[in-house]
Amino acid sequence: MESGKELSGTLMLAVFTAVLGSFQYGYSLGVINAPQKIIETHYGRVLNVLPNESLLLNGTEARVLHPSVTMYWSLSVSIFSIGGMVSSFLVGWVGDSLGRIKGMFTVNILAVVGGLLMGLAKMGPAHILVIAGRAVMGFYCGLSSGLVPMYIGEIAPTAYRGALGTLHQLAIVTGILISQVIGLDFLLGNDIMWPVLLGLSGAPSILQSVLLLICPESPRYLYIKLGKEEEAKKTLKRFKGEYDTTKDIAEMQKEKEEAMKESKVSLLQLIRSPSYRQPLFVALMLHLSQQFSGVNAIFYYSTAIFTTAGVGQPVYATIGVGVINTILTMVSVLIVDKAGRRNLFLIGLTGMCLCAIMMTVGLVLLSTYSWMSYISMTAIFLFVSFFEIGPGPIPWFIVAELFSQGPRPAALALAGCCNWTSNFIIGMCFPYIEALCGSYVFIIFAVMLFGFTMFTYFRVPETKGKTFEEISSEFRRRRHAPPSGPKTATELELLERSTDA
Repeated sequence: MESGKELSGTLMLAVFTAVLGSFQYGYSLGVINAPQKIIETHYGRVLNVLPNESLLLNGTEARVLHPSVTMYWSLSVSIFSIGGMVSSFLVGWVGDSLGRIKGMFTVNILAVVGGLLMGLAKMGPAHILVIAGRAVMGFYCGLSSGLVPMYIGEIAPTAYRGALGTLHQLAIVTGILISQVIGLDFLLGNDIMWPVLLGLSGAPSILQSVLLLICPESPRYLYIKLGKEEEAKKTLKRFKGEYDTTKDIAEMQKEKEEAMKESKVSLLQLIRSPSYRQPLFVALMLHLSQQFSGVNAIFYYSTAIFTTAGVGQPVYATIGVGVINTILTMVSVLIVDKAGRRNLFLIGLTGMCLCAIMMTVGLVLLSTYSWMSYISMTAIFLFVSFFEIGPGPIPWFIVAELFSQGPRPAALALAGCCNWTSNFIIGMCFPYIEALCGSYVFIIFAVMLFGFTMFTYFRVPETKGKTFEEISSEFRRRRHAPPSGPKTATELELLERSTDA
């Protein structure tokens, strides 16, 4: 939607409504951590492998968990990612068959069901209800994390495409922060209220469902997918006010004509097509760099480092990390359309690589110099800051910029599955890798970050304000293939679209 660059009230309402799904995703990611020991204790009581009295003495763990408790707790955490991995493949089908608005509205049923299962955990076998609720919630988040960027990418004016796309990540980190705060033991993170804490995972979906009733459908979906020109014009005016829609409709018509030249792009066709190979490889690598950067491992290790540093309440230091997470994402929202995607991604990866080395030095020398713990603390805060500048928010919306209307749903589905799978692998493997490598564990992430930095420098094009033709030309230039012959024409034909995507 090139001709209108203003941020209307309707547009902002639609974006806010959409990112409520992202907020719910972030809340679900973070909410399970705070009440871990309390929930493990309750599992033990339900399974009759722990005595009824409290097993925490003076705030420290005073027992070794029964293997069955460990198994059910690990499943409670990991099943969320498994649900997301499975449902991410359905993003394209849901988005195309139901539409962006109806799709988000329908999948909210899953969020409500998941929230109720966890909220009622004490009324039945808690371990079964929590695992079932987390599985359903993960299935919801896998769909939502694809539908939200898809909708925002299609309704955002080109001039604000990056900033509005970054709001997806801002909502995620805000959800994580809120879950950390209300998960404090004097609020909801206690033996009485923990089911309410988990059950609130589904609460934002109720508000979102109400607001979706007054949000316009994506004009691009209405015109290109459904062929409803008059409805598309009305929707454009709802987003931009009264204006001449001729230019926007002409651009969408051009994109529709190009899309009609190619058959429907399935996941298998997307993977096999040489014309999509370069942008798909870039999209997947950016999502891999987000998860294999070690940021989840940093959050996993932060409490232990803060404790070693002598912080009396390490949970508050962890919340401090969450606050920095949120603030730096806000900064990214403000600068992403000025500094560019590629520059911010390179700055973020380079800074994270140096922080991982800094973290390793601090951990290795901690036993010799106690003040090295503060070096590690500083590295944590800087690591998170660099992550939210680029590698955190950018992968979520850049996929919509790399692909046109035809392959976009399939590309978002594949990228989402890649992200969820990587998240699951890191969550499951990091404790074992840390046990094997000890203080040198973050050297692995430093090496990977260096590799991702080199890949970004040599292979990732800048997409800020560019058409698909310009992005396609950049891919050809970077692989040193001069445009010639029928293959180049085909590639251009598939990738060239309007600047509105």
